[in-house]
Amino acid sequence: MPAQATDARRAGVLGSPIAHSLSPVLHRAAYAELGLSGWSYDRFEIDEAKLPGFLEKLGPEWAGLSLTMPLKRAVIPLLDEVGETAASVEAVNTVVFTEDGRRIGDNTDIPGIVAALREHGIEQVDSAAILGAGATASSALAALSRICTGEIAVYVRSEARAAEMRQWAERLDVCVRIADWADAEQALRAPLVISTTPAGVTDALARSVPERPAALFDVLYDPWPTDLAARWSAYGGAVVSGLDLLVHQAVLQVEQMTRLAPAPLDAMRKAGERALAAR
Repeated sequence: MPAQATDARRAGVLGSPIAHSLSPVLHRAAYAELGLSGWSYDRFEIDEAKLPGFLEKLGPEWAGLSLTMPLKRAVIPLLDEVGETAASVEAVNTVVFTEDGRRIGDNTDIPGIVAALREHGIEQVDSAAILGAGATASSALAALSRICTGEIAVYVRSEARAAEMRQWAERLDVCVRIADWADAEQALRAPLVISTTPAGVTDALARSVPERPAALFDVLYDPWPTDLAARWSAYGGAVVSGLDLLVHQAVLQVEQMTRLAPAPLDAMRKAGERALAAR
């Protein structure tokens, strides 16, 4: 049955560290807009060791969970079912509880990336570049497998990371070229650049932004804008932010957990923007 406004249901986000998470702001804004007065959404500081015990204690009032690092892979053995999208990158960021208590895992980051790009008019590219090769890069690669018709260049800082990305490329059946981070400024001329690196890593690349850049998707949202995104925007290039991704993946989570669609994208985005401005 679809969620009702008077139902006392719970949801939350788990991870470590978790205090910075904007997920409660976004989900609570959705509940308010949807009239789900009985729903609550909280954050929980949970690492891999605490995860099994936390899940076992959850009662029937729980509708679902959002997962961030370091739990996206650790949760998989604890689930009853994992969706195809999550299985493709071995990363679960969403758990939905069924009425009979089963735990279903999904990944909304991948379709969230695609949706965020589509919102900015980017539906298909003939080549792309990824900066970085961590967990987010694998989701970016999976997203690009849906919209990129040609080669994807991945700029990495270690051979171990390069090997991982080659494995993901083979698994996702995409054409990947591994490149050294020392040549990362070459990535900036691609039709679409996805930066998946931590804060500060791409700052030195800002001075190499071409005069007519195409599109940049920077997965960071705090601090924002990054030096790279600021220079990119100043030169007239299209910029998609980490907040765009966060909102779009949260929209999909809300729809799965509440079984109400569409989730209120605009209200969630505005709530996120207000929260970031207040930091």
